[in-house]
Amino acid sequence: MTNLATRLPSSRRPRAARTGAARHTGTAYLFLAPFLALFTVFVVAPSIFGLWISVTDWSPFKDTQNFIGLQNYIDLFTPGSITFGDFWQSMGATGIFTVLSVPCLLIIPLFIAILLNNNIRGGTAFRAIFFAPYVLGVAVIGVIWKYLLDTQSGMLNHILGMLGLPSDIPWTVDVPWAWVSLVIVTVWWTLGFNAVILLAGLKAINPDLYEAASLDGAGMIRKFWSVTLPGLRPVMLFVSTTTILASANMFGQSYILTKGGPANSTRTAIMYISDQGLSQNNMAPAAAMSYILFAFLAVISVINFRLQREKTE
Repeated sequence: MTNLATRLPSSRRPRAARTGAARHTGTAYLFLAPFLALFTVFVVAPSIFGLWISVTDWSPFKDTQNFIGLQNYIDLFTPGSITFGDFWQSMGATGIFTVLSVPCLLIIPLFIAILLNNNIRGGTAFRAIFFAPYVLGVAVIGVIWKYLLDTQSGMLNHILGMLGLPSDIPWTVDVPWAWVSLVIVTVWWTLGFNAVILLAGLKAINPDLYEAASLDGAGMIRKFWSVTLPGLRPVMLFVSTTTILASANMFGQSYILTKGGPANSTRTAIMYISDQGLSQNNMAPAAAMSYILFAFLAVISVINFRLQREKTE
C-alpha cells in the first residue's frame, strides 16, 4: 500500500504535464488564430485557386471554364507561342536587375553597418537617416526620382552640367542608363533595412573574439574575414534571401520610372504577368507564369540555404 501511494503522484505527473502542454498549445493557437485565418484567406486559398486557374482556360468573360491540363505551361516553353518570347524577355530583365542590385544591397549595407557599429558620434541619427527612405512607399520614391532623373529638366542632369559633365544622360529612356537608374533608386530606397539588420547581427558577435584575434596579431582585414563574416552568416542568410526575393519581384520602380522601356527591356516578370492578367484578361497564362517564377525563386532560395549551411558547417 505504501509503495502504491508513493507511486501515484509520479504516475500522474506525465499526464499532468501533457495536460499543461496541451493547454499551452491551445493558448498559442488561440493567439495565432487571427493570423492563420488571414493567411488562409489571403495566401493559401488564392494560391490553390491560382493553381486551378493555370490548368484551365479561365476567363472572367466565360460562364464555364475548361480544363486544359498543362497547356499553359507548355506554351511558356514552346518557341513561337504567344507568351514564349515576351515572358522569357521579362524573366531575363528580372535576372539582370537581380544580378545588378543584390550585390549592391549586400555590400553597401554591410559597409555602413560596420561603420555604425564603431560607436561613432551621431550613430543614432545616421541610422535614422539611412533607414528613413525605406518607410516611404514605392509610389513616393518613384515620383521623386522620376523628376530628379528626367533627361530634359531633371535636377541630376542640371547638377552634372554645372560641374562640366554631360548633362543629357538618358537616365530612364535608354539602356544601360535605365538599369543604372533602377539599381541606384532601389539601393538608395532599401539599403537602410539591410543595414539595420546587419548592424543587429554585428552587435550579437562576442567582442571577446575580436580581442582574441588582436592578441593573435590579426589586423582589421583578417578580423573581418575570420570573425565578422562567420559571425554574420545566419544574418547574411536571411538578408541575402529576402533581398533576392525582393529584387526578383521588383515592379513599382520600373513601372513608374521607365514604364518597362525602352522596348520592354526593363519590363520585369511581375510587370508582364500583371499586364497579361489584369490588363489583357489572360488570367490562365498569367497564373502559369506566376508559378514558373515561383519555382525559379524557390530553387534559388534552396541553393542559397544549402550554400550558407555548408559554409556554417
